[in-house]
Amino acid sequence: MKKVVITGGTGLVGKTLTKLLISKGFEVVVLTRNQKLATQFTNFSFWDVDNEIIDEQLINTTDYIIHLAGEGIADKRWSLSRKKQILESRIKPLKLIYNVLQKNPYQLKAIVSASGVGYYGAITSDNIFTEEDVSATDFLGQTCQLWEDEVDKFNTLNVRTVKLRTGIVLAENGGALKKMALPFKFGFGCAIGSGKQYMPWISLNDLCNMYLFAIDNNHVSGAYNAVIEDETTNLSFSKTLAKSLNKSIWLPNIPSLLLKIVLGEMATLLLEGSRVSNKKITSQGFVFQDVDLSCLLNKTID
Repeated sequence: MKKVVITGGTGLVGKTLTKLLISKGFEVVVLTRNQKLATQFTNFSFWDVDNEIIDEQLINTTDYIIHLAGEGIADKRWSLSRKKQILESRIKPLKLIYNVLQKNPYQLKAIVSASGVGYYGAITSDNIFTEEDVSATDFLGQTCQLWEDEVDKFNTLNVRTVKLRTGIVLAENGGALKKMALPFKFGFGCAIGSGKQYMPWISLNDLCNMYLFAIDNNHVSGAYNAVIEDETTNLSFSKTLAKSLNKSIWLPNIPSLLLKIVLGEMATLLLEGSRVSNKKITSQGFVFQDVDLSCLLNKTID
């Protein structure tokens, strides 16, 4: 039985992915610092990244590592200290794991890490970004670049590396969709800013299957965009979401200035967004199951 270690496994993606991997015959061990959340899993191992505490034997005997750990980008306003937390929560776990593998015998076949379409920056443009584009110079772009640079260091250990640049993950029980749907359920939903910003998205089901695909296929390596390639904008998304709830949009768009006052720099997450290509991952043989936003929302929104 092949073993997979997951960092950040107690989150929305991690819990769903753990169930999927177990159903496919993998042994899954979740690395966690949270004793209460750990009880949700059959196999878990405690670690403390700040104090460099980790089960080295576990790392040295696993076949695959999936790196999902990281502070939520949109959980808190972006102060300087918060930005540091966001970056370090993604990089420090990788450094710890790398150091273990560097000094000890290992059998790791691949490491598959989360990344984000924020790699291309918080901008709205006519460009359709591909994996060949360079990272942006803003906070999101540089965070993703440094994140991926840390993953790429595993190449020096002859470990296959995969980085999934993920868009907005749409799931039935939590995540961004639950928060976005709330005002619409009460009839107060509306578009944000210009409404013209693109919203590259992916279903939780497709994302988890993509992680499985990355593990199962040795020809998959490097960076891949984990999004549906369509032209969904904030306005079209809002209209589709409202329709799925049998609601209408009657309020004007939320002014950009108001969001900037309330959220500061973090407002760019809501106010900007570009189209992103998924042709690289589909050319490798991956098939998306949820490609129609309306159908997805109709089956996930209650």
